[in-house]
Amino acid sequence: MRKISWLFFSTFFIITASIFAQKSTIYTHDSKDFNKAVSLFKDAQYASAQIIFNKVKETAATEELKSDCAYYAANCAIRTNQANADELMERFVSDYPTSVKQNQAYIEVAHYHFNQGNYPQALQWFDKVDESNLSNSDRDKFNFQKGYSFFNGKKKKEATVYLNKVVNSAEYGSQAKYYLGFMAYEGDDYKQATKYFDEVSGEEKYKEKLSYYQADMNFKLGNFQKAIDLGQKAMAKSNPGEKSELNKIIGESYFNLKTYDKAIPYLVAYKGKKGRWNNTDFYQLGYAYYKQKDYENAISQFNKIIGGKDFVAQNAYYHLGESYLNTDKKQQALNAFKNASEMEFDAGIQEDASLNYAKLSYELGNSYQSVPAVLQAFLKKYPENANRSEIERLLIDSYISSKNYKEAFVLLEKNKTPENKLAYQKVTFYRGLELYTDGNYPEALKMFTKSINEQKDAVFIARATFWKGETEYVLNDFKDALLSFKQFAGLAQAPTTPEYKNHNYNIAYAYFKLKEYDQAGNYFQNQIEKVKDDKVRLNDSYLRLADCRFVTSKYGAAMDAYTKVIESKSVDADYAYFQKAISYGFISKNDKKIDELNGFLQLYPKSAYRDDALFELGNTYVAENKNELALKTYDRLNVEFKKGSFTSKSILRQGLIYYNSDKDDQALVKFKKVAADFPRTPEALEAVATARLIYVDNGRVDEYANWVRTLDFVAVTDAELDNDTYEAAEKQYQQNNTKQAITGFSGYVSNFPRGIHALHANFYLAQAYFSEGSESKSIPNYEYVIDQPRSEFTEQSLSRLAQIFLKSKEYSKAIPVLSRLEEEADVSENKTFAQSNLMKIYYEKKDYPNSVIYAEKVLMNPKTDNNVKSDAQIIIARAAMQTGDENKAQAAYAKVMTIAKGELAAEALYYDAYFKNKEGKFEISNIAVQKLAKNYSSYKYFGAKGLVLMAKNFYGLKDSYQATYILENVIQNFTDFSDVISEAQTELDYIKTEESKTNSSIVK
Repeated sequence: MRKISWLFFSTFFIITASIFAQKSTIYTHDSKDFNKAVSLFKDAQYASAQIIFNKVKETAATEELKSDCAYYAANCAIRTNQANADELMERFVSDYPTSVKQNQAYIEVAHYHFNQGNYPQALQWFDKVDESNLSNSDRDKFNFQKGYSFFNGKKKKEATVYLNKVVNSAEYGSQAKYYLGFMAYEGDDYKQATKYFDEVSGEEKYKEKLSYYQADMNFKLGNFQKAIDLGQKAMAKSNPGEKSELNKIIGESYFNLKTYDKAIPYLVAYKGKKGRWNNTDFYQLGYAYYKQKDYENAISQFNKIIGGKDFVAQNAYYHLGESYLNTDKKQQALNAFKNASEMEFDAGIQEDASLNYAKLSYELGNSYQSVPAVLQAFLKKYPENANRSEIERLLIDSYISSKNYKEAFVLLEKNKTPENKLAYQKVTFYRGLELYTDGNYPEALKMFTKSINEQKDAVFIARATFWKGETEYVLNDFKDALLSFKQFAGLAQAPTTPEYKNHNYNIAYAYFKLKEYDQAGNYFQNQIEKVKDDKVRLNDSYLRLADCRFVTSKYGAAMDAYTKVIESKSVDADYAYFQKAISYGFISKNDKKIDELNGFLQLYPKSAYRDDALFELGNTYVAENKNELALKTYDRLNVEFKKGSFTSKSILRQGLIYYNSDKDDQALVKFKKVAADFPRTPEALEAVATARLIYVDNGRVDEYANWVRTLDFVAVTDAELDNDTYEAAEKQYQQNNTKQAITGFSGYVSNFPRGIHALHANFYLAQAYFSEGSESKSIPNYEYVIDQPRSEFTEQSLSRLAQIFLKSKEYSKAIPVLSRLEEEADVSENKTFAQSNLMKIYYEKKDYPNSVIYAEKVLMNPKTDNNVKSDAQIIIARAAMQTGDENKAQAAYAKVMTIAKGELAAEALYYDAYFKNKEGKFEISNIAVQKLAKNYSSYKYFGAKGLVLMAKNFYGLKDSYQATYILENVIQNFTDFSDVISEAQTELDYIKTEESKTNSSIVK
């Protein structure tokens, strides 16, 4: 832009004025309006002035007047914030390039925006100013205001340039130095900041602020006492925000001077940045409390440090662990030391934290990893640590105390040093017990054998020998089981073991299974004489003693033993009463037998042996020629047990009574009923054969022939071939020639599908297939048996079919089979088997009501094994949890805890902790989780869930550090359990969101 000197402009103005003086009368009106507008402008009546300036401009005769009007009109627009103000000013500059007001226009507009506090707009106009045309007085004002506008816009470099131009200005120098000092302070250039602040420190208006900045600078320079003095001096005249910062400066200065008691009140009074503390803030206050031995308050600060990954965090977590130890919170200490041990910022702290973590893991158990692994890791990382010998001792003992036998076995298998042999013997023994409890008998047997072979501790040799026998017994290897039990009894240390108390009982049962009943009876007698306080085994020993004497025809001794069982009123009293009653028959006291059987029927109306008693009573009446009573008894049996195992037999017996009493027509009715209702059974065949005799005796052969043709299981012409074919196959079966038997029975079933022996052939063929492992091939033959009327083979066929369908998980097929087995079983074990598996299937199918019904049936059976009982209680508990009935679940899990072992015990203990958490009993819940970690560490799933629960407990106890640390470790270490990871992540996100409201260091 062309510049016109002020000298030229002045001369031009004078000449012009003189020339046009003669025409003053012409322009008087314009000058008057213009002057009036100028006056309004000076009075800040910009809107009115603008109207007049625009009006004068329209009639102005000179460019100068037009220029002045345009200048003032644009200036008015700017000052009234009109939308087109900038455009008007730009148009003025464009239309009147030679106007002397151009530069002044920029300056005035910039000053106006500056005075209004609109610094960005001011800068826009300051940038348009030609600085070379400024007067000295205008230049200082221009430099200061432009410098301050840059300062306000955080453009420190540009602000420094302009403020430095006025540091020596009488009017603006002090202000410039203050802002230059402040920028140096913010840039941590404390030397330069001090220089500027010192130069303005004598001025009253800066004293209040300078005390704060100088306190902070001295703190940052390490002049802590001076920072304290200046901070305390500035406190009274500071606003709340500055007071908070001064409290931090003074408190941290005292902290650095190790005057922790004085530091605490100031650190507490600090409000944080925007109301939030960071991890360092929590650490300093926590450490100050720690040094004062105020451990509870130290914990309350340290445990707010979440997600720290630096030197401060490692120190905090280490001292948090120390604080927990001093307040006897060892589980919390374990987590804190673990965290500190995983950070490498301070090697000394890391090593000491690792030592504490290892010791606490041994003492408490460890849900993250096995205790032996923790101890071994420490020894490997710090082989020269002064505590090495102690850790080595703990390592050996941890194999036993942690009860983490599975992982301990793996570690010991890799490290079979001589000093570890004793530990290896103990671990293999206890691992064997775990496997036995879990039903993995082949692997349990291997473990017991390994334990015996170590030969280090005689007590463990004895115990492992006993449990080897128990395992062999469960595997149906009764001969080896007997040998093991006897070896156990002969060992010198056997009497010192808990197993010795019942060794006679175990030997007795081994003999019993081997059918050596005399020997079995003798050992049951030994058990009775030597162990009186175990009522369950005492009653069972009496019962089995009685059975042994009964089988060996020692009926007097048998009856004495049965009487003991009856008098005890045990669950087997009905069986003993029945057995005692029939014993009278063997000693020729049928009258007494009849009385006792009738007594049994009255005393035990719901006994499983009621049908046996009725059948035996009917038979005894027959033996005593009391046929009418026999017939009535058989009728009673047939009414009460329409599908019972004795029904076909009792109807046949009725027919035989009529036959022997020459009541042929009544006999034929009974025989025909047996043949019709129970075809292909031995009773049906006998009924047909006896009916034939009646028809032949009465000369009614044609009538017999017509009747027998209606029976599809009797083919008179093929009878001989039928018998020969069956007998050939049966002979192979009896000689255990399984393959030949299968061939023979298959041929019979194929050639005589409705033959006389079809029932037997199908059953024995199924048994042969099953025994050789061809279970699927046996299904059609077992199904044939169960589709026939009830026979001696029905119950076993149902049981076998159920086993096959359960093994292949064909639950839809298993359910009807198990339901029939439950209804028709005479053997109580089969009924329990059916009920327990129906319980499990219905639970698997999420049919919770039915699963609970069957679980309760299982529990009602007093003879149910504890393992099955714990399964039933677990089903009830799980079903209740699934249906939201937590009160019922809690009661069921409480019962499980009293009987369960292994994984079920771990599950029950987890839920014990779970329900305590729900009740707000966080500390008691944590005790249960610690027990879970210590005693059931091999069950990782419930260990992981327990840790999530522990995290919730700690958050409930306001210990956010423990909560977040545990959850982060769960997420990191238990990736196999996606549901646990999901729960942990949800809980962690929630806690971090909540804690981020007061801790600025937390990254959500």
